[in-house]
Amino acid sequence: MQKEIYWEKALEQSEISIDSGNLFPLRTIDITKKYYDKKDFIIRKLDTSKFKKDFKIGPKINPFNPWDKPLEIGKIGKNHQLILNKYPVQIGHILLITNKWMPQNGWLDINDWKAIKTVNNDTSGLWFFNSGPLAGASQPHRHIQLLRRDIHENICPREKWFLNFNKCKVSNKLFKNIIVRPFDFSSDINDIYRIYLELSMNIGLGDPIKDKIPKKPYNLLITNRWIAVIKRSNDKIFGFSINALGFAGYLLVTEKSDTRYLKLNGPEILLENFV
Repeated sequence: MQKEIYWEKALEQSEISIDSGNLFPLRTIDITKKYYDKKDFIIRKLDTSKFKKDFKIGPKINPFNPWDKPLEIGKIGKNHQLILNKYPVQIGHILLITNKWMPQNGWLDINDWKAIKTVNNDTSGLWFFNSGPLAGASQPHRHIQLLRRDIHENICPREKWFLNFNKCKVSNKLFKNIIVRPFDFSSDINDIYRIYLELSMNIGLGDPIKDKIPKKPYNLLITNRWIAVIKRSNDKIFGFSINALGFAGYLLVTEKSDTRYLKLNGPEILLENFV
């Protein structure tokens, strides 16, 4: 049974940080039924009605070095820090960052995986990583993200799709640019790191021994049951910006999004434009 100390601390710090004006939850509205009649995607619209004119969302000069102290959850080993996402769609959205500068578009190293495993032993859910701007990353300083999930909760809307991925004989663009395999966090850390390297090589990202950085931008989705690597080609199209969560089944619509295209073609066809 997990203690979820980090999760409890994340909720506690979220309340403190909201009250002190250091955390800015983003309000969204579920509009799935308006555009889609299945349950493998959740489509939400970002509500900007209460945004102040001077309210800024997005990158600034390395907000992780130093990180905002009110957002601090805890130290993870010698190399990593756990903090809150400053602009969460879900309260308690956790970021695992490196204490010192490490590039987001570089290879994850074994220390990153040790830190992920340490946190997951206490608080688990849907882990995701966006390797750079073309994969949906908003910051260049290395950060891996966690959306906590209860043991009885679905990890993500597309979980069945990922669990059945290797049984399908479909050969569309998505299947050609995604690789999935079973995953177990109780495995030895060297085996976990090896799985990451093997998946990266098999999907065409290269090898950290030969390649200074991955050959292509990519997303990672990591759960207690499976891991997926998604090779990316771009971040924005038809007014949609997609990161790893889009492939997990979470789509965020803004005023710029072409919802007519979404309704006509469906979310999965939309995703094909990003790989």
